[in-house]
Amino acid sequence: MAQPLQSINLVAPAFKGVNTEDSPIAQDQSYADVADNAVIDKRGRIAARKGVDLITDDSSSITALGGDYIKKIHHFYNDAGDEEVFSASNNTLFTGTTALTAATITVNTGAGESAYSITDDNWKIVNFNNKAYFFQRNHQPLVYSVSGGTGTLETFWNATGSSPATGLYCHEALAAYGRLWIADSSDSSQVIYWSDLLIGEDFTGGSSGSIDISKAWPDGYDEIRALAAHNNHLIIFGKHSILVYGGASSPASMALVDTVAGVGCICRNSVQYTGTDVLFVSETGLRSFGRTIQEKSMPLSDLSVNVKTEFIAEIEARSTPTASVYSPENSFYLITFPNSTTTYCFDLKGRLENGGLRVTRWESAPFRAYERKSDGTLLVGTSSGIGEYANFYDQYWDSTASAIANATYRFKYYSPGLTFGDPSKLKILKKLRPTIVGANNATVSMRWSYDFDTSFKTQQFTVGDQTPFYFNESNSQYGTRTDGLPQTEFTGGTNTSRKAINTTGGGSVITIGLESDIEGDPLSLQEINVLALIGKTL
Repeated sequence: MAQPLQSINLVAPAFKGVNTEDSPIAQDQSYADVADNAVIDKRGRIAARKGVDLITDDSSSITALGGDYIKKIHHFYNDAGDEEVFSASNNTLFTGTTALTAATITVNTGAGESAYSITDDNWKIVNFNNKAYFFQRNHQPLVYSVSGGTGTLETFWNATGSSPATGLYCHEALAAYGRLWIADSSDSSQVIYWSDLLIGEDFTGGSSGSIDISKAWPDGYDEIRALAAHNNHLIIFGKHSILVYGGASSPASMALVDTVAGVGCICRNSVQYTGTDVLFVSETGLRSFGRTIQEKSMPLSDLSVNVKTEFIAEIEARSTPTASVYSPENSFYLITFPNSTTTYCFDLKGRLENGGLRVTRWESAPFRAYERKSDGTLLVGTSSGIGEYANFYDQYWDSTASAIANATYRFKYYSPGLTFGDPSKLKILKKLRPTIVGANNATVSMRWSYDFDTSFKTQQFTVGDQTPFYFNESNSQYGTRTDGLPQTEFTGGTNTSRKAINTTGGGSVITIGLESDIEGDPLSLQEINVLALIGKTL
């Protein structure tokens, strides 16, 4: 005999993010099997990510990219209030955002230096002592400074008057403890150089120096991949291990204080400071430097434990440099694998019980480079130039119309397998009641399947329109009074939709999904109420 109608509330679905590691029928229902183009908002709800609000709107700039995407963005600023945004694409350095202008690089022609040639776009650019320094393997370093309101980008040779040794043509750079630190050149992946105090171009005079760390690796041999500074320590990330030198404020006397074997860094672009910690990607997942040093145990410091298998697959399959950013305003760390067009969004508002971070995926997102400006603005690089992480559409340059156009992106949520506490019994799904916040006029698809069948049944509905109009805001919808002032009527500005969806079919395990195209309005999923009849034992 059939049991009474059972109700299960998926309150704040996907609150714990995606979990592709645990058994789908044994998972906490606060996890998600799929959470695409989503973030965990400040209220703990799964919500649509923001999009690209394109800043570049100049057709000649798009032409200059040559079909390539922006691979590097850097925000320069100095104590005088001068600012500049640099970007790299198509073997060219650009300045500007609205229009991208190829940067002029000054060389020392008086000493016979020829025109500067760029063969790659994987620059490391750092601000130090009111200047910006540009490093990339097999490229002479560059320095940018502003004098009298005029900015100059020049080679080290032109800035110092002497040709720098090729050992300084490094791939990694760090500004810390009053010096510029560089490493990983084509000459050696074992030597770290530091500049004279407060003079980023001088690596030969004053208190400048270098150290060969080839004998310090715990496993006998490794190669420098990244540098970081933390609590007066110099952190040296190898491919497979980490070295920590103490007393880095006096580099001539700094000493090795700790080593970690078995955990390294895949790419210097993955290293991000969070204020109290350093995040980086190793061959086995996203890591926390503080936790790695404390525990010296890989599983305990694995922040990507809930997506470990697929995340490692992305790491192993990468064929281009990664791009990452930490945004305190959005409380997330983003890591993008450009060759697979996949971005992982790790929420940093808190850790889960297993020590991991809540994670969502941004599939086919157009982001390829990031830079957080000093005011918190998050710049993103795309194939159409530079944009801002804002609003709820992915803008791109429409070459046919010669104008900026809006593109939608798909928000997806799918639950883990729901068994109502007993996977052995038949469930006959009767009704789904999603509660959606926002999504004005959006078409939403509710989807469900049984017993892990990939053929989902679908029913669509349209969310009502509630465009916000605020008190004393002039708008023709409310007309004007005889004295010319706006009407004092207003709406709340947030649309909450509750729909009842009739469903069919039955099985022992139920999977619930919700999809919607994001077309300019935010969308948050508050909860889903699931009603089902519990039948006989199968």
